Amino acid sequence: MNLLQDKAVVVTGGAGFLGREVCRQIEPYQPRSITVPRSTSYDLRQREAVEQLMVDTQPDVVLHLAAVVGGIEANRLNPGKFFYENAVMGIELIEQARRYGVSKFVSIGSICAYPKFTPVPFREEDLWNGYPEETNAPYGLAKKMLLVQSQAYRQQYGMNAITLFPVNLYGPYDNFDLQSSHVIPALIRKVCEAMEGGQRSIEVWGTGSASREFLYVADAAEGIVKATLGYEGEDPVNLGSGTEITIRELAEMICEVCGFDGEIEWNREKPDGQPRRCLDTSRALDAFGFEAKTELREGLSKTVAWYREQGKRMAA
Repeated sequence: MNLLQDKAVVVTGGAGFLGREVCRQIEPYQPRSITVPRSTSYDLRQREAVEQLMVDTQPDVVLHLAAVVGGIEANRLNPGKFFYENAVMGIELIEQARRYGVSKFVSIGSICAYPKFTPVPFREEDLWNGYPEETNAPYGLAKKMLLVQSQAYRQQYGMNAITLFPVNLYGPYDNFDLQSSHVIPALIRKVCEAMEGGQRSIEVWGTGSASREFLYVADAAEGIVKATLGYEGEDPVNLGSGTEITIRELAEMICEVCGFDGEIEWNREKPDGQPRRCLDTSRALDAFGFEAKTELREGLSKTVAWYREQGKRMAA
């Protein structure tokens, strides 16, 4: 059943890295409209702006992808901003969606919400078994509160609100700004710039021992659309590839994909972040048939090619 056909859909963050791909994948389901609210017209931190968005668009479905995000350094420098802006956007959007009778609300959480020492692979049942890794705890907890709100509103008001927890994303149109980017775009930019400048080494933060799981952006968008169409449960759902890799192995793979044969210098004075991240993705497969398709090396090759063609201009 096509629950999006002839429906008015709002995608916050729809002009961003993940959002543009979600919008692209929604289009074949023939919604009546897809509205991407821009911050110049609707400041989602302000209740009045969110109310006006509801009045202007009369949405049937809201996908909340907008977030203030960044890597370890950006989180370290902006913990208050990351907590407040992510929390207040989601809280106001869910409340106004409830008031205006939105039929489905899809909230995108963050893997940063998991406890620092979650057993691997991360299972959704472990979300509340400890405090998140300190460097990104304010951001992770702000996103986690939207799960609480969604479940509370489902219980009290019968609101059809679901929450998805995607793992670290990467792909074309990612943020390649070294001051705020995540690990994959930062490494790709460092390697490409080293090659262009004739440098024989790159610096990478930490020891390389921490592990991460990565999900290609097109796969993440597919999972979100599938959940929008086919998931009605109150329980949060992980979206991931189910494959774990250390940062050292990742850096080496990016060097290989880029064709860089220089040295990797590890700055051990910088933090590693959470020791391990790898998800149990069985609930997504069982609940709405989502399984990631893109292997990491394939996705990295596509991302590097895009960066070399377009991303350098955007990151400049």
